[in-house]
Amino acid sequence: MKKALGRHILCEAYGCDPEVLDDRRQVESLMVEAALEAGAEVREVAFHQFVPWGVSGVVVISESHLAIHTWPEHRYAAIDVFTCGEEVDPQVACNLILQRLGAQSHQQMEVARGTFPPLTEVLDVPSQKGEKQLLYESSR
Repeated sequence: MKKALGRHILCEAYGCDPEVLDDRRQVESLMVEAALEAGAEVREVAFHQFVPWGVSGVVVISESHLAIHTWPEHRYAAIDVFTCGEEVDPQVACNLILQRLGAQSHQQMEVARGTFPPLTEVLDVPSQKGEKQLLYESSR
């Protein structure tokens, strides 16, 4: 099995608490808490409250990001947790988010990111800054 650069969990959360889903401060707080609980280093946080309802936001972490979009009127949230490296576990973050939202059920899939296609040749090409960079040419 190929080693991936990152893990990306895409999660559909159903039957969530609509009051939490429609509270920007609560959603922001639980997303930051989830990032920290998973072992991530939080860099930036941006959340928006929609009218008449719903919240969208992202927690940028050194290891990638956590994002959420909520539909309180449907008791639903779309959640992304993408982490790189081996130190941060996206499943820990996802589980905490589901718990704090009061999700009654969920579906999720995990995508391995940065697995790279099989290589036929490694090309040594100068970059725009004059440094050499390695470009990979995949077999097609």
